[in-house]
Amino acid sequence: MKNKIIISVFSLLLLQSCVVVRPGEVGVKQRLGKLSDKITTQGPALYNPFTSKIIKASIQTNDLEQNLSLPSKEGLSVNAQVSILYRLEQERVAKIIETYGLSYENIISNVFRSAAADVSSNFFAKDMHSGRRSNIEAEIKSKMGEVLTKQGIIVESVLMKSIQLPAGLASSVERKLQAEQEAMRMEFVLQQEKLEAERKIIAAQGTRDSQKIISEGLNNDIIRLRSIEAFLELSKSPNAKVIITDGKSPFLIQ
Repeated sequence: MKNKIIISVFSLLLLQSCVVVRPGEVGVKQRLGKLSDKITTQGPALYNPFTSKIIKASIQTNDLEQNLSLPSKEGLSVNAQVSILYRLEQERVAKIIETYGLSYENIISNVFRSAAADVSSNFFAKDMHSGRRSNIEAEIKSKMGEVLTKQGIIVESVLMKSIQLPAGLASSVERKLQAEQEAMRMEFVLQQEKLEAERKIIAAQGTRDSQKIISEGLNNDIIRLRSIEAFLELSKSPNAKVIITDGKSPFLIQ
């Protein structure tokens, strides 16, 4: 009896295979061609290799790079290198594999190309090389989400890493940017000059007001009084002094 149990267990083990689902992955069991709704997270997963298999898929954020030519509003073609950051919803991985298989990146690529062409055609070529690039990225991401989110594919970001404008337009944009930077520099210089001029005016007004206050406060009586006070102080000195006066303003000779 014991030997029969051992033989049965050994036979059962021979009929089982094991696959390891790593962190950032999930596994979906496919038995006789039918996918299970149960998701296997990280760890070992047993299956019968004669009737089943484990399909693994990444649920981490993945980077899908695309190189394409984007149409602009004025009819030019702009070469771009774009990164699409996306991930799969864990609970819907089985549905994604059932619908698209493991070639879902081809679906993402096709949806991106369509969305990118629609969005870029509403912008001028120079916009793709300026601060409006973030608006283009956001609109492409939104348009992709309208198709992919309901399928369980989440587009996290669309990043336009490299933009190559047509040669003539690139030179024109560069000259325009240089002119804008020079205009900003001159505006800064003029603002500094204006502030310095205002400072000098304020300082001159302060000096004028100060002199006016002093002049208005000094009349003949005050000047005479201050002179008397000064001579009284000098009279306390032991040195010999000669005072010459016309009766109004004394002069001291020591």
